[in-house]
Amino acid sequence: MTAQTPSANAEGKTLLRLWIAGDEKLSRLWDVLPEARIVGGAVRDRIAGRAVSDIDLASPLKPETVSGRLAAAGIRAVPTGLDHGTVTAVLDGRHFEITTLRRDVETDGRHAVVAFTEDWREDAARRDFTINAMSMERDGTIHDHFGGQADLAAGLVRFVGDPATRIREDFLRILRFFRFYGRYAVSPPDADAIDAIRSLREGLRQLSAERVWSEIKRILAAPDPLPALRLMAETGVLPLVLPEAASLAALERLQARGAPADPLLRVAALIGGQIQPLARRLKLADAERARLAAIAAAPDLPADADAATLRRALAERPAAVLADRSWLTADDGDRSALRQRLATTERPAFPLKGRDVLALGAEAGPSVGAALAAVRRWWIERDCLPDEAACRAELARHLEHFPIHRERM
Repeated sequence: MTAQTPSANAEGKTLLRLWIAGDEKLSRLWDVLPEARIVGGAVRDRIAGRAVSDIDLASPLKPETVSGRLAAAGIRAVPTGLDHGTVTAVLDGRHFEITTLRRDVETDGRHAVVAFTEDWREDAARRDFTINAMSMERDGTIHDHFGGQADLAAGLVRFVGDPATRIREDFLRILRFFRFYGRYAVSPPDADAIDAIRSLREGLRQLSAERVWSEIKRILAAPDPLPALRLMAETGVLPLVLPEAASLAALERLQARGAPADPLLRVAALIGGQIQPLARRLKLADAERARLAAIAAAPDLPADADAATLRRALAERPAAVLADRSWLTADDGDRSALRQRLATTERPAFPLKGRDVLALGAEAGPSVGAALAAVRRWWIERDCLPDEAACRAELARHLEHFPIHRERM
């Protein structure tokens, strides 16, 4: 297929050229590497009229030549992936990945051995989907060898070439299919792609937990991930990568309530309380594991919770956790007002510390924490209203009834 402009007219090409010219750092990079082209997601999203964040480039030059040119121009070059031909240019804190054109020499379903090439079509042919296989020159010319623009306009996610071949090169492409399907699909799914995914889905077991979890989060970050998840269930992929998701009903309720597109909140809806199996299997970060556990353990507050109930709940858990939990309640009540109240209600602070127990003559040890915990329960039962003096008096009464070891005078 010959080079094309995004809208097949001079106006579309002019708009792209103006976008490029308005990016001073990109223009400076192109002055140094005039033969380079923008590739991948930046081209796709610019044509689709979506926001572009990261800009990646490809070049027929070898990585050492790219690095040398950048250095000569006073641009920092970081060798982020020389084995695969990638150099990162850093301009005033902004990063641009520049990768030498490549062809696959050997693949094993997870990794690829590559060789460098000067053939743009050969490089495009190794990419996953047609909508990701386009490149763009500085003047706005689009090079589209596999019909990516037509597929983008039709809302069709289609593999470059034979789907089974692309999947066997890297089984992660199965999950990437669903990620892009969830964000760009309008048409029914490509039948050849679905057949290949069904027959090769067991290859997902070869992938590292980290790669699978990263793609699951990206799938769930789509404005509406339900079509992709339903298709994953139909093809037998969802039970493989997220067996804890017994039903999509809770996620459907979550989205119907207008919840934010938060991947972890959506995971919480999908898996219920099955956090530890998921966390171990997919090697979740400690912060992710802790957040899911906190959501599962939080109480379901009624939509019309009174001030005392809110104070007690906030004394036990942060407002963000209680707000997360409010999206997952089983009933259909509107809790938007409750979340607003949680956000604006000051979290009560228990007024005593360990030093207050020690000041009464107790010796440091586990019993100090036990005494504080007992008084804190008393404070919460009274709606977190007793002040410091009242809590000190209760502590003294507690120690009279449950004396703990005192310091020897």
